[in-house]
Amino acid sequence: MLNGFRFLPSPFQPIFLITRSISHVHDDRFLDSFDAFFQRCFTFQQARQLHSQLVLTTAHRVPFLAARLIAIYARFGFLSDARKVFDAIPTEGLHHLLLWNSIIRANVSHGYHEDALELYAEMRKLGFLPDGFSLPLVIRACSSLGGVDLCRIVHCHALQMGFRDHLHVVNELVGMYGKLGRMEDARQLFDGMFVRSVVSWNTMVSAYAFNCDSLGASRVFKQMESKGLQPNSVTWTSLLSSHARCGLYDETLEFFKRMKTRGVETSAEAVAVVLSVCADMAEVEWGKEIHGFVVKGGYEDYLFVKNALIGAYGKHQPMGDAHKVFLDIKNKNLVSWNALISSYAESGLCEEAYAAFLQMEKSGSDGQSPVRPNVISWSAVISGFAGKGHGEKALELFRQMQLAKVTANSVTISSVLSVCAEVAALNLGRELHGFAVRNLMGDNILVGNGLINMYMKCGDFREGHLVFDNIKGRDLISWNSLIGGYGMHGLGENALRTFDEMIRAGMKPDNITFVAILSACSHAGLVAAGGNLFDKMVREFRIEPNVEHYACMVDLLGRAGLLKKATDIVQNMPIEPNEYVWGALLNSCRMYRHTDIIEETASQILTLNSKITGSFMLLSNIYAADGRWDDSARVRVSARTKGLKKIPGQSWIEVRKKVYTFSAGNLVHLGLEEVYTILEELALHMVSENYKIDSCYSQEFVYDEPKHFLQTESREARCYVMP
Repeated sequence: MLNGFRFLPSPFQPIFLITRSISHVHDDRFLDSFDAFFQRCFTFQQARQLHSQLVLTTAHRVPFLAARLIAIYARFGFLSDARKVFDAIPTEGLHHLLLWNSIIRANVSHGYHEDALELYAEMRKLGFLPDGFSLPLVIRACSSLGGVDLCRIVHCHALQMGFRDHLHVVNELVGMYGKLGRMEDARQLFDGMFVRSVVSWNTMVSAYAFNCDSLGASRVFKQMESKGLQPNSVTWTSLLSSHARCGLYDETLEFFKRMKTRGVETSAEAVAVVLSVCADMAEVEWGKEIHGFVVKGGYEDYLFVKNALIGAYGKHQPMGDAHKVFLDIKNKNLVSWNALISSYAESGLCEEAYAAFLQMEKSGSDGQSPVRPNVISWSAVISGFAGKGHGEKALELFRQMQLAKVTANSVTISSVLSVCAEVAALNLGRELHGFAVRNLMGDNILVGNGLINMYMKCGDFREGHLVFDNIKGRDLISWNSLIGGYGMHGLGENALRTFDEMIRAGMKPDNITFVAILSACSHAGLVAAGGNLFDKMVREFRIEPNVEHYACMVDLLGRAGLLKKATDIVQNMPIEPNEYVWGALLNSCRMYRHTDIIEETASQILTLNSKITGSFMLLSNIYAADGRWDDSARVRVSARTKGLKKIPGQSWIEVRKKVYTFSAGNLVHLGLEEVYTILEELALHMVSENYKIDSCYSQEFVYDEPKHFLQTESREARCYVMP
C-alpha cells in the first residue's frame, strides 16, 4: 500500500487499485503519490496504465498531473498521445503555464517547431503570457525554422514583457541570432548583458563556431579567461569546432592537446570533433592515436564517437579499419550506416557503397532495430556513381529514390544535375530545375551552380546565364561553370568577356578558372589571348602552373600549327609531362601530319604507366591511317598488356522522351538504313555548298594468338567541315 494505492501483480509496474475516494484528487498527498508513480514509469505501457487511472479519477484534468503525463509521453516519443492529454484539459484549466510549457517543450524537443509556434500563438490568443521557461523554448523553435522576421517578432515580445535582462531568455536570443548568421546582433545582445553565466560565454563561442569564425571564437575565449572565468568542456569543444569548421586542422589538434594538458575533462563531443579533423587530414596516424584515446578513456560507449571513427578511417583507403569499427557497433543507427556508405562513396568505391546501402535496407532481420535509408543515404550512393562516371546508374537510383517517396535535398539535386550535364539530358535537367523552385531550393548556391553547369554543358546558354544572374551570392564555382560552358562549345570570346567581368566583380580566379579559360582559348584558336592569360596567371595572380595548364597551352599552340613552340613547352616544363600533355601534342601532330614529332611523342606515350586509353588509340589510328599496320597493332597490344580497354564512342539523341544510342562499329540499330540515307543526302548537299568531306574507314585489330592478329573493318564516317 502507498497512500491509498495497492500494486497489482503484473509485469508492468506500477499498476494499482484506487482505494481512495475520488473527492480527494486535489489532496496534496494524492498528487504526491501520483508523482511518485510518474518517477517510476519506465515504459510506454506503464504510462498508458497511469493515464487510464488518471482518467478514472478525473485527475487527468489536474494541470500538474497532466503536465507530468505530457512529459512522460514526450520522453517516449508519442507526441500524439501528449497532445490528446493537453486537448482534454478544459479552457479554465489552461491558465497554468506549466501545461503550456510542457506541451511546447515536447514539440520543440522532437523537432516539431511549427507546431510549437502554433501553440505559442494560441496561448497568446487566449490571453496567457509566457514566462522565463516558455520564451526560451519559443526562441529555440524560431531559430530552428530560420525565419529572420519571425525571430525579430519573438525578440520584441521578450522586450515588451520585460525579459530584457532575463539571463536564460537573453542567452537563447544570442544563440538564435548566431544560428541566423547575424553575429552583430548576437554580439550586441551579449555586450549589453549585466550578468553573464558560463552558458552565456559558451553560447557566444558556439555561435562563432557555427558561423565558421575561428577568430571570433578565439577572441571570446580569451576574453572569458581575462574575466577570471574558467572555460569548461563545452567552451573548449566549441573552440575546437570553430577551428575544425574553418579547416584549421593543425590548430584544432593543438587546442585539443592544450585542453588535455590543462586537465579539462574531455567530452565525447570534443573527441568526435577531433576525429572529424583526422578524417580530413592527409595522415591517418592521428586518427589511430585518437582511437587509442577513445578506448582508454571509455568513449566507445558513445555511438556518435564510433560513427566519427568510421568517418575518420573511411576517408583514408583501404576501408578495412572503417568496416571493422562498423562491425563492432552492436546497435547501428542511421548515422552509422550513412557514415559507412559515405566513406565508400567518397573513396570512389561506389559498388561497395551500394552493397552497404542494400544491406542497410535489409537490416532488422538479425534482431536489431530496422534502419531505413534517408535522403543522406540515397544522396551518398547517387553521388558515388555520378562521380565515377556511371551516370545511368545514378539516374536509375534517383528514380528509385523518388518511388520510395524520399524527398531529395540540395546535395541530391546537385549530383543528379552533374549527371544531366555529362549526358546532355536537358529535359531531365529542366524538370530538376522546376523541382528545385517548387521546393524553395532556387536560392541554394549548390543547386544554382549545378543548374549553371548543366545548362551551359547542354548548350542552353540563355537559361544558364539567367540562372547565373539570379544567384545572389555567386561564388567562384558559379563563374568557373559559366566560363567552362562557353569554352567547351567554342565560344572563346564569350568566355573571355565573362572572365573580365569576374575580375571587375572583385572575384579572384583560381587554378580551375585558368584551366577553363585556357581551354576556351584553345578551342576557339585565340592564341595571343591564351598566351597573355598564361603569363598573367603567373605574374599577376601568383598561381603556379600545374600539368593541366601546360596541357592547355600545348593544345592551344598545337591546334594553331605552332608545333615548335608546343614542343618547347613540353621539353622545358618544370614538372613531368603526363598523358594529357603528350596526348595534346600527339593530336596536333596528327592534324598537321608532323611525322618527326610523332615518333618522339609515341616513344614517350608507350613508356607511360597510364590508365587512359585515348593516347594509345590515337597513336594506333595515326599509324593505321599511314598504312603502318604492324605499328598500329603493336600499340594496341601494348595497351592491352597494360590492362587498358577502349570504351566505344557513343552518341545519343532523345526523341519524344525515348533515347536512341549510336556507338562506333555497332550496325545493329532500328532505322539505321534510314539514318545512312539522310547522311548521304546531307553529304551531297554539303558538296553542292563547296564543303569538303573526308570519309575514312578505321580498322580495329583483335588480338588472337601471339604474333597473330585478325584485321576487321568497321564503317565509321568522319566529316571534317572546311570552308
